[in-house]
Amino acid sequence: MRRFFGVFFILAGACLLLAVGYAYGASAIARRHVRASWTAVEANGSLGTPDSDVSHRSFARGEPVGRIDIPSIDLDEVFIEGVGDAQLAIAPGHLPQSALPGEPGNAVISAHRDRQFHALDKLSLGDTIVTETYGGRTTWVIVARRIVERGKPALFATVEPTLTLTTCWPVRYVGPAPDRLIITAKVLERARRGV
Repeated sequence: MRRFFGVFFILAGACLLLAVGYAYGASAIARRHVRASWTAVEANGSLGTPDSDVSHRSFARGEPVGRIDIPSIDLDEVFIEGVGDAQLAIAPGHLPQSALPGEPGNAVISAHRDRQFHALDKLSLGDTIVTETYGGRTTWVIVARRIVERGKPALFATVEPTLTLTTCWPVRYVGPAPDRLIITAKVLERARRGV
C-alpha cells in the first residue's frame, strides 16, 4: 500500500509540474504575441494623430493598450486591457474604466509581483516612467510610494493626469500577499502623437 501511495504522489507531482509548465509556456507565447501586435501598430504608424480622440476609445480585454518603460528597474513591457487572471498571466493590465496614461484622470496599471512587476519594490521617489499609448508619449516622475492593506481603498479618482502602478506586497512573499504596493506618478513631459 505504501508503494501505491508513493507512486501516486510522484505521478501527481509530475502532473502538477507539467500543468504549471504549460501555463507559463502559454503565457510566454501570448506575451510575445501581444508585444508583436504592439510593435506592428507602432511600425504601421497607426498610433493615432493629433486629431484622434483616443481618450474615449474602448479596448477589448487582452488588447494591447500601450507600452511602459521604467529604466531604473530595466522594465519594458506592453500592457493590455484588463486586470483579470487571464490578462495578468500575460502582461501588465490597464484597469478598465481608468484613464489612459497621459489623459486627464488616474490611469491604473497592475501586474503580478512574481512576473513583470517583480522589481517594482526597487522604485524610489524621483524615478521616471515612460508610457506610450495611441494618444502619445508621457514621461512621469514618481511622487508617492505606499503600502495598503488588502481590501482597503487604494485607488482614487484624479482630475490631472496621474499614473498608478499596483502589485502585491511584499514582493518576495510565499503565498497570497497580504498587502498592495501603490506607486503614484505625475506628468513630467507629454508629447501627443503627430506633434
